[in-house]
Amino acid sequence: MTRRTLHAALAAALVGAGLFAAPTAAQASTIYPPSDACQVSPSTAAPGASFAFSCAADTFGANEPVKITITGENGSGATFGFVRFAVTTGAYDTTSGAEGQLPDTTITLPSDASGIYNIAAVSATSAGGTASVTVSAVDGSALPSTGGDGLNVALWAGGGVLLLAGGAMAIIAARRRSR
Repeated sequence: MTRRTLHAALAAALVGAGLFAAPTAAQASTIYPPSDACQVSPSTAAPGASFAFSCAADTFGANEPVKITITGENGSGATFGFVRFAVTTGAYDTTSGAEGQLPDTTITLPSDASGIYNIAAVSATSAGGTASVTVSAVDGSALPSTGGDGLNVALWAGGGVLLLAGGAMAIIAARRRSR
């Protein structure tokens, strides 16, 4: 391999690494949620069932506005307490307690719930915390997980792009050597 080809391959590798690392750095946060700050009880629930979501003391500032969101299949169909929103956003506004805790908030899953639902609580000054509920079958057993994992797909796609770029570099280098 010539020195010029080596430099070109190294430059391509650095550009490729930069393309994948740039979004990660841009999304970095200086506010980190406390470990295990929020929890659900129970951690598995049947479709249409209710569960409690809460956060520990010092997760938020005292008496601070907090937004709770739920993400999952038809997560916007979930209800908070006895409130059902006409506009389905899957979010609920509440206020933290005097010690920065979030008292139990009852969330009811939609009747067609399946998979895993992620619940997050955030405020203007705190990263808050997250917890998740796994939807179980009516008999209480866990439902099978279906579909792909988005991170794995991204990693495979990125690997494929790098392999294609490396192959192209090898072909270009071989053509230059044959001239």
